[in-house]
Amino acid sequence: MWKKHAKLERNSLALVLGIVIVVSIGGLVEISPLFYLESTIEKVDGVRPYTPLEQAGRDIYVREGCYLCHSQMIRPLRDEVERYGHYSLAAESMYDHPFQWGSKRTGPDLARVGGKYSDSWHHDHLTDPRAVVPESNMPPFRFLAETDLDYRIIERRLAALRQVGVPYTKDQIANATKDLETQVDAFAGENSGLKKRYGAKVGQRDFDGDPARLTEMDALIAYLQVLGTMVDFRTYKAEDPENMR
Repeated sequence: MWKKHAKLERNSLALVLGIVIVVSIGGLVEISPLFYLESTIEKVDGVRPYTPLEQAGRDIYVREGCYLCHSQMIRPLRDEVERYGHYSLAAESMYDHPFQWGSKRTGPDLARVGGKYSDSWHHDHLTDPRAVVPESNMPPFRFLAETDLDYRIIERRLAALRQVGVPYTKDQIANATKDLETQVDAFAGENSGLKKRYGAKVGQRDFDGDPARLTEMDALIAYLQVLGTMVDFRTYKAEDPENMR
């Protein structure tokens, strides 16, 4: 049968029809499951919306174009996993608008950078990259430590994200300003409303080394320090696809 393909190749109309049929079947096989799957994203324990401070830091990260040189997606390839850590899960980006997967790596992938370095290391690196990494060609962001964080519209920011699917509660939105200020207060206590709303693992401390000011550096470091820390990969087990239906 396969030796008779010459007739099909010589007849352009028959070849086009054959291509359409094959592509249609392949498309149906891939698309049809999406109509009866409840979700295409595996639910993973620990993944939560960003705190107001982390979200403010993420907005600064996007504003400064950090995603142009740093990706936030580790592919399931051996060299990627050995260098950066566990491959990225779809759930880790489910609350990102827009996602930061990136398409170019001038610098390393940042999907697992949270907790890898100290706050002071990030402060020094952002202030003068070559003082920490001599071969770096990253521009300095010293001004972040000199710029007070403007968070006057943080409640509206969370409310807007809720409209596109991020599950912020009314309580979280109403307390956004308070929670943002609490996260940089090392003396706020472990029983703060911030941790009740976002979980006990939330980092609560001064991030930029200057407790007298709440700066853009605080927010950006808070965001960097949470990347890749929500999921405990020591206990993580991939969900059975049958349970996702």
